[in-house]
Amino acid sequence: MLAHLLAAFGQVFDPYVLGVILLAAIYGLFVGSVPGLSATMAVALLVPVTFFMPPVPAIAAMVTATAMAIFSGDIPGCLLRIPGTPASAAYTDEAHAMTKNGQAEVALGAGLVFSVIGGLFGTFVLITAAPVLAEMALKFSSFEYFWLVLLGLTCAIFIASSSPLKGFVSLFLGLMIACVGMGNPAGFPRFTFGNSDLLGGLSLVPIMVGMFAVSEVLRYAITASQKLKIVQGKIGNVFAGMWGLMVKYPASVLRGSILGTTVGALPGAGADIAAYIAYAMSKKFSREPKKFGTGHVEGIVEASAANNSSLAGAWIPALVFGIPGDSITAIVIGVLYMKNLNPGPMIFVTNPVAMYSVFIVFVFANLLMLPLGFLAIKLAKKILGVPRNILMPLILLFCIVGAYSINNSAFDVGIMLGFGLLAYLMEENGFPIAPTILGVVLGGMLEENFISSMIKSDGNILAFFNRPIAGTLGVLTLLVWCMPIVMRLLRKKQIKEVYLNG
Repeated sequence: MLAHLLAAFGQVFDPYVLGVILLAAIYGLFVGSVPGLSATMAVALLVPVTFFMPPVPAIAAMVTATAMAIFSGDIPGCLLRIPGTPASAAYTDEAHAMTKNGQAEVALGAGLVFSVIGGLFGTFVLITAAPVLAEMALKFSSFEYFWLVLLGLTCAIFIASSSPLKGFVSLFLGLMIACVGMGNPAGFPRFTFGNSDLLGGLSLVPIMVGMFAVSEVLRYAITASQKLKIVQGKIGNVFAGMWGLMVKYPASVLRGSILGTTVGALPGAGADIAAYIAYAMSKKFSREPKKFGTGHVEGIVEASAANNSSLAGAWIPALVFGIPGDSITAIVIGVLYMKNLNPGPMIFVTNPVAMYSVFIVFVFANLLMLPLGFLAIKLAKKILGVPRNILMPLILLFCIVGAYSINNSAFDVGIMLGFGLLAYLMEENGFPIAPTILGVVLGGMLEENFISSMIKSDGNILAFFNRPIAGTLGVLTLLVWCMPIVMRLLRKKQIKEVYLNG
């Protein structure tokens, strides 16, 4: 173990890897600071670049860019009342109210410091929980994996969408996309329509770049806004008073960190859901709930800790089971496969040095956020002044070059543009994208484990409940399915009783 740890330190602190981390940090801070862009988009645009990198710097670039982008989304939220990333939307009004009250440095300082604390907490949980879960997962068969994938997909529908029906449609679309080509247990060409380019299936990277990056370019082109107005005023020392906030709100910091890590580990949830829940919890348990919305820092403290701790939490199911915790780790899983670091419990046995390197990068990236985040806050007005009518065409150009370079195929560029348009139309009509991506990533795994289990059991469906863990996961999945029906029946009964008694 010590030899592996020393080797991992040698890999991470190699000058080339450190250079990649620094550039990825600056890139992540820039993307997060530009309203309309997102951490997911930042990672999607990195995929073509990391295609030519060794595994450790490739993963390090994605981890660092994600952490920086999630934090820097607070900057335009605070100064413009426009969240840079969805993860900052939960407390944008609170932060902007503090800015108008002359407390911009307190709001931004709390976002920075408690993002770092939450990120380090999530990393600690990742380091301790992932190997333990991996050891347990070694005992899993195709029955357990089938139910685990199905439970993950089910949770994604209910967690990542305000409308479960729309979430289901989005997930079903992803599963349909995963069926294309010959990558199925029977090796039979499906949905190819005689096109040889579809025999190998639809490439995951062009789909993700299209759905997360091209859709944003389209949205800007259709709804281009006027020049953004930044709240004027000097931003002072953002670290002043942070220790006082730590002493005043220790329960909020701990609660936000635990909640963020837990929500991050749920498939399809992600940092934005974690931040919303944490902000709501902070208001519920606060001694001063009436101050929320008027420029009160307590909600920012808890939500900032939650959104960054969720990033590490999302890596737990991604590394151990190959099930992405959010859309970012869905992209990362694709990169892991490209680098022959196949996610699953055996990754800690076959690639221990790479895993230790990932853990070290998480710690280093969060610590690096303090000085670089401080500089980003100081340079905020210049960053936010970049014209988006210049930025967006450059992003589209990088998307096209990246999609083409992976397989040197113009067909992939068409796939990317088509899915970009599809994602735009979906979001405009309230259909979430995350379940679609999860369906694409996990569709093949779901089918493969189902077919394997049916062959083992000679077609006996009850065999899916015979093993203790498989039976527990199966019952849990069925309960999640039945819960909305039961809740609806209970609501109807309550309404009926009120009507009869009224």
